[in-house]
Amino acid sequence: MVPNKNISVKMENPFPKSTSVTDRVRLLMNVVEQNDVVAIIINADPDAMASAMALKRIFWRKARKINIYHTNIIKRDDNLAMINLLKFDQRHIRKMRQEQITKFALVDSQPSHEELLSKYEYDIIIDHHPFVKQSKAVFMDIKEEYGATATILTEYLRASGIKPSPRLATALFYGIKTDTDNFVRESAPNDVNAFRYLYQFINTNTIKKIESSELTRKTMESYKKAMDRCIFIKDRVFIPMGVIDNPDTLVLIADFFIKMADITWSVAAGISGKKLIIIFRNAGFRYDAGKLANKLFGEYGSAGGHKSAARAEIPLANIEKEVPDGVDFTQFIAARLRGI
Repeated sequence: MVPNKNISVKMENPFPKSTSVTDRVRLLMNVVEQNDVVAIIINADPDAMASAMALKRIFWRKARKINIYHTNIIKRDDNLAMINLLKFDQRHIRKMRQEQITKFALVDSQPSHEELLSKYEYDIIIDHHPFVKQSKAVFMDIKEEYGATATILTEYLRASGIKPSPRLATALFYGIKTDTDNFVRESAPNDVNAFRYLYQFINTNTIKKIESSELTRKTMESYKKAMDRCIFIKDRVFIPMGVIDNPDTLVLIADFFIKMADITWSVAAGISGKKLIIIFRNAGFRYDAGKLANKLFGEYGSAGGHKSAARAEIPLANIEKEVPDGVDFTQFIAARLRGI
């Protein structure tokens, strides 16, 4: 059943699986009008950036102006390489003039995932993360079974009859590749189909260059620090990184340690600004990383994700009793991991 065509009504639940891609695209196009100024908001990573590029392409000539805004500070070297090599046009959300925006779109995330994201009323939400009941939009397509939001946007392009340029195809291909971790993480046949479809258009040398940009002197220093600090708890490894310049470092560290033969859980944590960031990676069968992150830390801040990958963000003000000095969070996290 297709939702009400009255675009002023907000959806409180995502489309049912029976709604065809063609119907979804038709309803998506009804949300935006010729005079609209559209802001596509993302927390910039490869999947989010590629998906935003695709949505901007779909709305090309449909809206008066379309800009992409990111909420995070981008420091990870491979992400910066992707931006430079693919000439990705985006700006920080601080530069957005909200009074000029007539339509807001949120891609590869949901409002409750980040405090800054919750400040806006969205006309469009497109995501593959587990649906959060508070999420509402005029158009809301959330496919939890998909491994990447880039897959959803690839299907939109095909349903719209739009052939992706090599630049866009390469971005979408890389977005699927990274978010599925080369199909090791949860994915659907749709992800494989999108991946195969995009391959004919991509620049493989660009993909290789982006991937080879991950290791730098600075990241090697982070790995050395992680080696010195890691704590092993049965089949789990916890890496308290202290105060960090860039939360993306935690993702690299957690991904690195989960590769150990006798480890099924990798948890990296660090303080960034006024928040404690915790990254989970799970290679076991018993637990769901997203559910576990929420169980252990949901009462203190935002926490959730997928079976094999999750994230928690906790304002330091919420754990003043547990971490009185605002710095040494090791026991706060380790005690909870020991209780699993």
